[in-house]
Amino acid sequence: MAFLSLHGQWRTLRCLLLSLLITFPVHGADKPPVLVGLDAEFGLDNSISAQAIELGMRTAIAEVNAAGGVLGGRMLELVTRDHRSIPARGIRNIKELADMRDVVAVFGGRFSPVLIEQLPTLAAARLPFIAVWSSADAIVDNGSQPNYMFRISLRDSLGMPHMLKSAEQLGLTRVGLLLTNTSWGRSNQAAAERHAGSGKARARIVQTAWYNWRDTTLMPGYQRLLAAGAEAVVLVANDDEAAILVREIAALPPEQRLPVISHWGVTGGNFVAQAGPALQQVDFTVVQTFSFFKADPKPLATFMKTVATLSPVRRIEDIQGPVGVAHAYDGVHLLARAIRLAGSAERPAVRDALEKLGRHDGLVRRYNPPFTRERHEALGPEQLLMARFRPDGVLVPVTAPAPARK
Repeated sequence: MAFLSLHGQWRTLRCLLLSLLITFPVHGADKPPVLVGLDAEFGLDNSISAQAIELGMRTAIAEVNAAGGVLGGRMLELVTRDHRSIPARGIRNIKELADMRDVVAVFGGRFSPVLIEQLPTLAAARLPFIAVWSSADAIVDNGSQPNYMFRISLRDSLGMPHMLKSAEQLGLTRVGLLLTNTSWGRSNQAAAERHAGSGKARARIVQTAWYNWRDTTLMPGYQRLLAAGAEAVVLVANDDEAAILVREIAALPPEQRLPVISHWGVTGGNFVAQAGPALQQVDFTVVQTFSFFKADPKPLATFMKTVATLSPVRRIEDIQGPVGVAHAYDGVHLLARAIRLAGSAERPAVRDALEKLGRHDGLVRRYNPPFTRERHEALGPEQLLMARFRPDGVLVPVTAPAPARK
């Protein structure tokens, strides 16, 4: 028994040492690291988005470092800051990260209003920023030249038409909008109105209702949509407010429970637990840009092998906040390629190199190329899909597996 115990301890120690070698290869120990920042909502109650982004980043950093790092053996190293979804904290964090000489770029979390408030500070610092969850159009369409903002994420002007088309595919052409009274909600209102006025939409917006952050009920707005004759609700909300709405809808008579087509803010928190059993009584779907259930097998296998050395994740069902994980993972690999192409960790040089990357077969998609001088959006409408929560809380695609990559 003593031998078995010691043997088990040695196996545990060996696994730990291998994990450390993957994350911190010895050949880069004599050179200063290249720092990559992450400013996100770590301290927000019930939120999982910052943690999801961090997991994706750390997984890719481990792979980059195991392959020799960048710039002749310099290792990538993550530096995190917590803005708690408060813009003033986010601005302060960007100033701190910008003052750190070896920070080459910063990644950001899911709250568009925070990032929009950070834009002037980021532009003044000439600090490349890679948005991997936030979706407001103004983040990238910010008027700065040169533009230091890049995005591997959903864009509201793509997401909103996809959600409206999802209603149309269900034969629901009278749609009500229930929106958060923030810059994110207004971004989606503008996107919905552009789509409705394009001449291509069959769905008609019969009413728009607003709610405020931290409202304890969303039923007044929902009832206005119901009274206007809406057949479906397109919801722009984060997890806490969406959970309130789901519980309130489930308490209504079945004939008053409209299908809810939701933006993806709900997937950035502990939405399933907050909604409880009511979620299975409401027809609730959510837009996504990626699902691990539809991922290309080769990059998926690489990701799963590495993430298992850093976390308890062993199955794709274990991954929380899947879009944040996947976008951040691809983002770090693209940033590492840009650093190598630039031959430097100087921020302007890396910004320029991000516009000149060639094809990259990532986890989310084949980027060909990810960005150009005119386009700082890495994803397009072909990545969008609708998903729903299974009874066990796992988010799965509504549609069949995606076709082969082109």
